[in-house]
Amino acid sequence: MSPQSMPTRRLGAAGPEVSLIGLGTMTWGEQNTPEDAFVQLDGATEAGVTLIDAAEMYPVPPRGQTQGRTEEILGDWLARRGGSEGLVIATKVTGRSTNMDWIRGGPRLDAAQIRQACEDSLRRLRLDCIDLYQVHWPERSTNFFGQLGYTPGSDDGIPIEETLQALAALQQEGKIRHIGVSNETPWGVAEYLRLAREQGLPRIVSVQNPYSLLNRSYEVGLAEFAHREDVGLLAYSPLAFGVLSGKYLDGARPEGARLTRFSRFARYTNAQAEAATRAYVALARERDLDPAQMALAYINSRPFLRSNLIGATTMHQLEANLASAALTLDSSLLEAIETIHAGQPNPAP
Repeated sequence: MSPQSMPTRRLGAAGPEVSLIGLGTMTWGEQNTPEDAFVQLDGATEAGVTLIDAAEMYPVPPRGQTQGRTEEILGDWLARRGGSEGLVIATKVTGRSTNMDWIRGGPRLDAAQIRQACEDSLRRLRLDCIDLYQVHWPERSTNFFGQLGYTPGSDDGIPIEETLQALAALQQEGKIRHIGVSNETPWGVAEYLRLAREQGLPRIVSVQNPYSLLNRSYEVGLAEFAHREDVGLLAYSPLAFGVLSGKYLDGARPEGARLTRFSRFARYTNAQAEAATRAYVALARERDLDPAQMALAYINSRPFLRSNLIGATTMHQLEANLASAALTLDSSLLEAIETIHAGQPNPAP
């Protein structure tokens, strides 16, 4: 794919244009070496990818010994390139956690920690300004990372108001351009928008949430915000950790693959998800399509999508995933996908 043929969409009314396919980075520094990352970055940007998404806690699985390495690798590449002109560099501040005390003694979304996190990311990225700075997950007790059912927490922590005010201050200082959220709920998005409206604070331009054929929960509640409030989706895990390629069916564990190396990633491997995956893979093969490309092309076709964040550990995977931007699914195939979804909706939220 050439840069000219890569579609773009705008983040919010006042946000930047971003490529339909964005590049995720969370394997860099763990599964991928810096040299691997440089090859991926060169290949993706040559194909027209402009959005590159990182996070201060990357790579994953998160460890104190590697935290921040992904941003450092990206920063090294940007320095070699001569800067970030023509690109949209996104990263994230880590949400509240009791399991990552190597990040500021336990990350929180208060003003002091957000400022420190942003300045540390700028240093690692070797940038003066971050194009899109996102809250990685909420401070409060709510549903994210596959949680079902809502149980109110006894301590909701730092209010969204303080978080957004801190982000606004960084924007006024020219350290960030746009603000986004991640792993958010409809209530959280509504609260960010309410505070922006009532207090004259910056509006969020994007929501980075999981979205795939195995998890379409974004469609319930959040898709309407994308339509009515122009806060669109940055889809992560569009291949459900590679599960939708079919490579893990029947218990297969390819050498070096993520689910082979890291048993903690079990979100998309329950029995219901495997059954749905089998059906989607069979459908793709019936139509002489690569299952991963079909799964990505479905995400690309959604009107609320702004960018589809692909990740890869090899250039072969990356090139195949990039090619999904040129694939259009016909109406009969879309109907067949909906039939599978109706029979097994959201098996891996």
